[in-house]
Amino acid sequence: MFDTTWICEYKEYLISERKATANTVASYIRDITQFSDFLSGCGINSFVYVTDCEVSSYLSHLEEKGRSSATVSRCIASLRVFFSRMLQKGYLDINPTLGIATVVADKKPLQLLTDEEIVRLLEQSHSSDAKSCRDRAILETLYATGIRVSELVTLNVSDVNLTTGLISCGNGRVRLVPLYLTAVKAISCYLSSVRDCMASPGELALFVNISGNRMTRQGLWKILRIYAEKARIDKDITPQMLRHSFAAHMLANGADLRSLQEMLGHADISSTQVYARAVKQQLKDVYNKTHPRA
Repeated sequence: MFDTTWICEYKEYLISERKATANTVASYIRDITQFSDFLSGCGINSFVYVTDCEVSSYLSHLEEKGRSSATVSRCIASLRVFFSRMLQKGYLDINPTLGIATVVADKKPLQLLTDEEIVRLLEQSHSSDAKSCRDRAILETLYATGIRVSELVTLNVSDVNLTTGLISCGNGRVRLVPLYLTAVKAISCYLSSVRDCMASPGELALFVNISGNRMTRQGLWKILRIYAEKARIDKDITPQMLRHSFAAHMLANGADLRSLQEMLGHADISSTQVYARAVKQQLKDVYNKTHPRA
């Protein structure tokens, strides 16, 4: 049986010291656990015995199973961080991932909504009924802040300060993100005239479903797709696409990378730089399509 002591200790480290989000912790632990399952199948019952040969064999195993280069690349990154931590703790004399080359992942272009598509999407929830009022507040919040869907559904009423125009969000590392005036008005309308009628007694969630309970990720996806269809947006729209669009539009209109990194909650600015590249590519595409001598 494989010794999972290091995995348990690593999980505690990610949560307590790194303050990693729940999704990040789950992703890292899943990668490490799958690697330990592979090792167990090879007759190895502890990470102590792992060398670069076992790591290379595992990566070849993933490729043989048809895993994408992005998945393999992420796995290498997960193992590298894990073994670096174990080396730091003195459990190993060498990091077995040091000689492993990073796989260049296939980069797909970011899927973005145009300014005009955003306007059309937000206009679809301007009916006067309670559900439309709630949905308008949800859509405005998503585009105003660029927060993750997991962060939006965990928001409580107490996380919103309409006076300062700020929301407090984040799993682990809490951050403050500004709201533009239209979003403040949409949330204010929802809170003053709708939410108390919809929410179950004692419910703390900012956004609730028709049952009066906290909105779920699945419920949010459904709402977004309904309004995208009404707006005749011919894209497979997701909450992540709204997050991407927020970031790209902010940069295109003069936001600096460091401020955007803080608003998005990125631990590493390299994650934020993806949007800068997307904006540059978009400008090139517009230039090539419209300049008479291009």
